[in-house]
Formats: sequence, C-alpha cells, structure tokens
Amino acid sequence: MALTKLNGLILKKMMIAGANRLNEKKQIVDALNVFPVPDGDTGTNMSLTALAAAKEVEKLNTLSVSEVAKAISNGALRGARGNSGVITSQIFRGFAKGLGNLEEANTKELAQAFQNAVKTAYKTVMKPKEGTILTVAKACADSAVKVAETTDDIDVFLQKVIEDGNAMLLQTTEMLPVLKQAGVVDAGAKGLLYLLEGAFESRNTIEALKVVEPEEIEQENFAALASIENTSITFGYCTEFFILVKNVKEKVVQNLKTYLATIGDSIVCVSDEELIKIHVHTDHPGLALEKALTIGELSGLKIDNMRQQHTNRIDFSNTQKKEIKQQEPEKPKEEKEIGFVAISPGDGLTEIFQNLGVDEVIQGGQTMNPSTEDILNAVEKVNAKTVFILPNNKNIILAGEQAAKLIKDKKIVVIPSKTIPQGIAAMLNVTEKDAEQMQDGMIESMGNVVSGSVTYAVRETVFGKNRIQEGDIIGMQEDMITVISKSVERCVKDLLEEIVTEEIEMISIYYGADVTEKDAEVIKKYAEKKFPDCDVELQRGGQPLYYYIISVE
Repeated sequence: MALTKLNGLILKKMMIAGANRLNEKKQIVDALNVFPVPDGDTGTNMSLTALAAAKEVEKLNTLSVSEVAKAISNGALRGARGNSGVITSQIFRGFAKGLGNLEEANTKELAQAFQNAVKTAYKTVMKPKEGTILTVAKACADSAVKVAETTDDIDVFLQKVIEDGNAMLLQTTEMLPVLKQAGVVDAGAKGLLYLLEGAFESRNTIEALKVVEPEEIEQENFAALASIENTSITFGYCTEFFILVKNVKEKVVQNLKTYLATIGDSIVCVSDEELIKIHVHTDHPGLALEKALTIGELSGLKIDNMRQQHTNRIDFSNTQKKEIKQQEPEKPKEEKEIGFVAISPGDGLTEIFQNLGVDEVIQGGQTMNPSTEDILNAVEKVNAKTVFILPNNKNIILAGEQAAKLIKDKKIVVIPSKTIPQGIAAMLNVTEKDAEQMQDGMIESMGNVVSGSVTYAVRETVFGKNRIQEGDIIGMQEDMITVISKSVERCVKDLLEEIVTEEIEMISIYYGADVTEKDAEVIKKYAEKKFPDCDVELQRGGQPLYYYIISVE
C-alpha cells in the first residue's frame, strides 16, 4: 500500500537514518573540499549538526509530524557547527515552519515545507553562490512542487526529488570554477543528498533505528580530573531540559534565569519561538523543574550526578590520591558593560586573548568548529550587558550570528574576524568608548592587518596555475595559496617576502604545536634581518595543523 501521509513516527525514523548515513559518509564529503588544507570539515560539521537533530527526536514518541520537525529544528539549531552545519540547521528550521501545526503531511504539504526550507536557508547567507548546497536544495524543492502535482505517493515523491537533486549535484562542477578545476561536486550539496538518501532508504527497513554516536573530538583528561575532590563541586546535579512554550516573553525568560541563580550556577537560559533551553548546576533539580512547569511543558529532561560522574571517571590505578582542601566557590562577578568571547585554536593563542581582556575563550577553530550551543554557553558565562563574539575563522561566523539571535537578555555583537590576526587586532583596539563606537573601531582595525599561514596539502589538486601534491607545504595570504614548497622553513620565508611590503611596520609570528621554539627563532632572526625597518614579534600559538600564523600591519 502506498504511503500518502507522513506522520511523526515515520519522520523520526527518517531523520535518524539520514543522520546515520551522513555520519557514515562524512569522510567522503570532507574529501570533496577543493581547498587542499587539512581543515576541510564540511562533512564532519554537517554530520554533527544532523546527529544533534536526530538525538533530539530520538526521545520523542509522537504521531505529529510538525512536533517532530520542530524538535529536529531545535536540535540542529543548537548543534550547528561551521557554515555548512548552520545552513543545514536553517534548512531544517524552514522545513519545520513550513509544516506549521500539521499532524500529518501529504506530498503537496511536504513540497511547501521544502520550499520554505530553501527560502530560510538562502536568507542565512549574505551573498549566496550558485553551485553550492543552496543550489541543490533549491533543485530538490522545485522538483518537490512539480512531483507533488503528479503523485500522492510519498515514496515516489521522495525518490524523484532525490534523483533531481543528484542531477543538479553533477552540474555544480560546472557552476563554480574551483569545483571544475578540481573535478569535484560541491561538498555541502553531496552531504545534503546523503542525508536525504539515508532518510528515504529507511522506508524499506522495519527495524528500530538508533542514533550512532559521533567520534570523540577530544579525549578527556581524566588525570586532571583526579586532582579535584568531589566536595569541590559546589552543586551536584547537572540539570538540562527544554520548556515547550510559544511566543515566550523576554521578561519570563529573565525571571526564570534570576530564579535559577538562587538555586544553582552554570546557568544557560536561552529561547527561540518554540522553546526555552535550560542548563543549570543545582542541588535541587526538582525546584528547577517545578518552576519550569509554571511556564510550559517539559521535554528532553536530563539530570546527571556530577559528583558520581567525577568519581567514576578517575582511574585510581594510575592516579595517586592527594588530599586537597575544599575549594571555595567563586563569588559571582559584578555585571559590567562590555564582555568578550573569542574562539582560539591553540593554548598559546588562548593565553594571548585572555591577556587582551577576553572573558571566555572557546577552544576550537580549524577542524573543530564550535557549535552554536558552545558559543551560547560561553556567552552566558560572561556577566555583561553587551558581549562581543570574535569567531576568528570564516567558518564560525554564521554559528556566532545564529547564537546571537537566541540570546534575549544581552546585546550580542559578532565581530566578523576571519583569522586569528584579525581577532587579535580587534582586541588591541578595544577602547573605553560605547559599544557601537567600539564595534566600528574593531572592524576598522581588522582592515589594517594582512594574515598569512603555513600548513600542508592533504590532497593532490590544481589551484590556479599551480599543481599541488599531497604533502606539499603551502603558504597562504588570507585564503589564497601564494607559496608552494617542500620545506616549512623555506615556505614561511617565501611567504614573508610575499606579504611584507614597504608600508608594513609590524610582523607578528605565532608558531604552532608542531614547531620547536628553536626553529621559530630561526624564522624570527630571518625576518629581522630581511625587514630591518619592521618590529618583529615571535609568540607561541600552539595551534595544530598550521605551522605558522603570521600577521603583518
């Protein structure tokens, strides 16, 4: 019998299957990134975003297709990583809004939701390019409208939509010169089709599906945990949940946040059109839940005993117990006018940002883009009326902007820093002026900086007139490859000659985790001798993958 109505249980299964398929194929998608640097992570970012959405629906058991779609949207919204992940989350968001409050959806209603998904995603990107994930998403949506006029069979409908999407995918190679030169299709578009194909193929399976666990990005340092006694954990229960409520007023959210501060700490309290997300450490989870129930229904409840978790995680066979005095809980900091959040890929760079006045630094950047929720959590820790976010990576700016839209009780300003040197330059130009003047000054200062970087090629490709071999050392000015070499030292020297002009007065060199201080000193001495009119500064950045990050101004 043909399926003519899509309900919540079917959509839930399709979302889980689609996310699992994308996770399985994420390395193929990553490999499609035409730029040969080692941070091509489109597939990884999309996969983590989709898995966050799938985990949100895994706990639901409803026949309402719109409720499941909203849960998908909410999960993806907070789990979004990188530009590709943010665009994917907006596709989900538009799809959910397109379904409205439907209990079930037929092909025509699904086609309308597809159209709304594309419309929402296009609005996310300031200057959308054709030949990308947006192009293929639009092809799928246009196909959906046409096919819905000819059939009410949802399986036939989806199969044709995916076929037309794949046909457009092949055309992306001709739409963007960089794709044509490399002979590949767009990575984000391929990821979207893996997601749709996995969802469609689940229609032929009868077994229950579970969300796969993504690979760990970082291993926890259990030895470090062992240096802290259980009693130093001020509040014992990590409590997380959603409050389902429509058109929530900002005053309600603020009052709830104020109340939670009286029973706990580490509070995250953010909202969008459909829900309020709560995270709090407290000794009385029940009080938090009772307060929340006066506002709306609860969903996604999770309560963890942090003291028990701490004990379970420590490997006592490898860690000697030490007597440590109970730590005094930190006193809440007084609210200030302006605070700062920055993303940093290395511990040395993190220390630099902290010394420049950044309140919260999120570890991340290349290959490990923080999620929207990571940024939300960091912003919530900053007790300031206005919080500036410095992404310091072009692939994190959209996630920062998405986080800014979810915070109601603070003014959020995203400084569009695309590189570490731009972020540092912006922080060096923080003044006592008001937030708007400061924003203008920080952005203006970024225009005075030229950023360079040295890394290695992860694949063979042709870039411009240059053929690049896997393993070659490449030097970049901003995001353009200008130097290709077999030696790190030779590459960084040649790059300096490319980017240092007569107008340059200052050269800052940040060496990475794979460079010794001795080798870095060789580069500094070279720069001082080669450019005697410039001040040369050398600092340890500690960043992975990139041997050197260079700033000239």
